[in-house]
Amino acid sequence: MASRRSRRLGWLLAFAAAVFLLSSAAAGSPSPDRPAPVRPPLVLPLTLSYPNASRLASGRRGLGGGAVPKARMRLHDDLLTNGYYTTRLYIGTPPQEFALIVDSGSTVTYVPCATCEQCGNHQDPRFQPDRSSTYSPVKCNVDCTCDNEKNQCTYERQYAEMSSSSGVLGEDIVSFGKESELKPQLAVFGCENTETGDLFSQHADGIMGLGRGQLSIMDQLVDKSAISDSFSLCYGGMDVGGGTMVLGGMPAPPDMVFSHSDPVRSPYYNIELKELHVAGKALRLDSKIFDSNHGTVLDSGTTYAYLPEQAFVAFKDAVTNKVHSLKKIRGPDPNYKDICFAGAGRNVSQLSLVFPDVDMLFGNGQKLSLSPENYLFRHSKVEGAYCLGVFQNGKDTTTLLGGIIVRNTLVTYDRHNEKIGFWKTNCSELWERLNITEAPSPAPSSNSGSEGDMAPAPAPSGLPEFDVGLITVDMSINVTYSNLKPHLHKLAELIAKELEIDSHQVRVMNVTSQGNSTLIRWGIFPAGSSNSMSNATAMGIIYRLTQRHVQLPENLGSYKLLEWNVQPLSRRSWFRDHVVSILLGILLVVLLTLSALLVSLVRRNKFGRQVAYRPVDSVVREQELQPL
Repeated sequence: MASRRSRRLGWLLAFAAAVFLLSSAAAGSPSPDRPAPVRPPLVLPLTLSYPNASRLASGRRGLGGGAVPKARMRLHDDLLTNGYYTTRLYIGTPPQEFALIVDSGSTVTYVPCATCEQCGNHQDPRFQPDRSSTYSPVKCNVDCTCDNEKNQCTYERQYAEMSSSSGVLGEDIVSFGKESELKPQLAVFGCENTETGDLFSQHADGIMGLGRGQLSIMDQLVDKSAISDSFSLCYGGMDVGGGTMVLGGMPAPPDMVFSHSDPVRSPYYNIELKELHVAGKALRLDSKIFDSNHGTVLDSGTTYAYLPEQAFVAFKDAVTNKVHSLKKIRGPDPNYKDICFAGAGRNVSQLSLVFPDVDMLFGNGQKLSLSPENYLFRHSKVEGAYCLGVFQNGKDTTTLLGGIIVRNTLVTYDRHNEKIGFWKTNCSELWERLNITEAPSPAPSSNSGSEGDMAPAPAPSGLPEFDVGLITVDMSINVTYSNLKPHLHKLAELIAKELEIDSHQVRVMNVTSQGNSTLIRWGIFPAGSSNSMSNATAMGIIYRLTQRHVQLPENLGSYKLLEWNVQPLSRRSWFRDHVVSILLGILLVVLLTLSALLVSLVRRNKFGRQVAYRPVDSVVREQELQPL
């Protein structure tokens, strides 16, 4: 959810569990690791691609070979900035496009309906059933709850953060993008008539439910034998974001760590967590604490991690005791009592030198190691400060693990074999590990904020392998040029600070007045004496720009990012790099030569006119006097 304390587990857990138990008992208990039918996986990338560059082919081996998956859908949000990841889903004929939150804790896929009287303003237009030639309502029957007229099936979902969604059920063609190997499928989805809470205010259109349940998109695809009974999620790191989603089976890396997942225990995806270790030392906790209520649940729609009270206190104290050199400070949001530490520096890769490693020990003895980015988030107001992304789960004894725990981790939900796998990797580069080399087409990205409905340009997930010499950014600011001109220098410094770069790197290249707004082209140059910046640095700068990490003062109004461009470092010859100096040198030599010649001519002319010197006693030819 957009809420910073987002938790998507519903309230009606007991009822859902009872229904699921009945359906599981009827189906029988599957044997572990039984062979599953091989079907092409559906790969939905959760990465953002540069519109200005195509990804180069990777020479690395993929995740076990086999057919190359082709299905791709764009992710336009960040886990901690927005509270969720979204992917693109297309419903109807012709297709109507929607940005849906990827949620393993929800069992229904739903979008706002054109007839909705209580729906917020979201990223895309509402679904219009009348404009789809393949849409049909799910007629009332004994297996569903019906509307008041007893004509159409309905659904209703409530979430722990006090939001809810309700509407009618419809059936239509669902497609997954032009790059999908999976053909469009007929599926049941929810057409919303009412939204409340964060569902009403969020920018994303709706939910893509991946949980266990008859209405889950996963269950529907598996029942149609379209894919095998497995899916994987891979969320990017702290500053880069991005990632990949794979619907269907894929080869497991040899060093993937697994935990048993019991579908009878809970309709939610759970793991057998037994111990938590901080800096190699186990917390003094009874292992049963992680097995209370619904056990330990993985939920991709939840942002942070939530522990039972006793486990949270032990974890908090253990981490705090290991960071004596850091100063404890207040959190960025006064509404929450965040536990934050200042003085750790800006470099995420160096956090492990300051903060301890955390290990999760599973019931089978296997261990998943967490780096600091898996339990910390950046302090938005203090540079070099970080806060714990692990909180107490109120009085609930369920352990809830959100997306922060599995950043830069490929998580495979092997529903067929009742296990969940974890593999530490760079999720932003997972396409290359899957041997996918061509870049997908860009799609618009959106984010809620003070800028209203202005949508930022697409953000990157990677660049072709070249050194970046210059980044240009076209920005439209909702202030007249006369009012903005005195603040241009301070604005450049503000942008540099928000992008975490030196102020001299940001320069105004062009300014154009456009009525009540001003169009500015910014140039972002390499730091110091360097004439280039790395791909990672450029990608981070553009990502922060496109995800609206730059917040303008109120007196400067709002801005809209129109376009950005990355220019590679020009590989010029020595002559081209020094052509000006060479020309100046040649000109100087010519001037000196001409000056020398001129001086020589002047001297020769002057001395040539003088009478030659003769001794006093020399004979002089007698000359006749001329008459007066």
